Amino acid sequence: MITEQADLKLLRIFLTIVEAGGFAAAQSDLNLSLSTISSYVTALETRLGFTLCKRGRGGFALTREGQVVFEEAHRLFKSVAQYETKMRALRDKLSGTLTIGLTDNTITDPGARRIEKTIARFMERAPDVTLNVVTYPPNDLLREVVTDNIQIGICSFPKTVLGLRYIPLYDEVHRFYCGSDHPLFALDDADIDIDEIRRYRLIGRKSWLGRDLKEFAISRPHATVSDMEAEARLILSGAFLGYLPEHYAKQFVEAGRMRMVLPDRLKVKVTFQASLDDSKQPDPITKLFLDMLIADFATERA
Repeated sequence: MITEQADLKLLRIFLTIVEAGGFAAAQSDLNLSLSTISSYVTALETRLGFTLCKRGRGGFALTREGQVVFEEAHRLFKSVAQYETKMRALRDKLSGTLTIGLTDNTITDPGARRIEKTIARFMERAPDVTLNVVTYPPNDLLREVVTDNIQIGICSFPKTVLGLRYIPLYDEVHRFYCGSDHPLFALDDADIDIDEIRRYRLIGRKSWLGRDLKEFAISRPHATVSDMEAEARLILSGAFLGYLPEHYAKQFVEAGRMRMVLPDRLKVKVTFQASLDDSKQPDPITKLFLDMLIADFATERA
């Protein structure tokens, strides 16, 4: 009976000899001397209880029993290889849930399009993973990353938090806008200055922590918003002025409902980053998505 590792080793040597066409021909494949090869075959024959091959001056030839052993051994090792392949696939198979957090109104940003590519590549590589995508304002998204409710957050984060890892992905440009019903809409930029703007109601974005008001030197905003759609609505009302991502405001500008104000001066560039908990090793699912995301945006920036 072939039951032990040593027996499998003897069978592998026998297979190599037969496939090479004899003892001498198998020497280079096995890296063994003729006497050692002969002793291994003799040990296998003793284990099995019958002669496997004829060797000597007449050349190498399998006995009837040797032919059967060769064929069955070949099938055995093929099955073992298939088994190992299947077990490796089970081990490497990714399953579970990956939660990704995004911020609102970035789908129109050309810089963010690589995210869709990453999602497509990830699902092709890990089809059994359930992808959970949530959208939050920046401050809330940061909280969800900190509390580990999401594995990866993608956003222009309002601040850096100790214990989180941040990977730069792409930049987003914001401009200052007024609506078509606002008094500034009909004025040339040459007739507008910061003092003139300061006379009107200004919007403050919560996640910017006052950075959008610094240029105007006012103590507090006349309205606060948590997301782009809320800010756009206030600007479109004609009662407020504020910043919007250039890609998001484009639809309103082209429709004649908004325009930029002092675009050469009132411009803010923010960096979108991927963020995750840096205090622990990412699980295989998170690592795969993150590696793909970094690679896709590295290609874009190159």
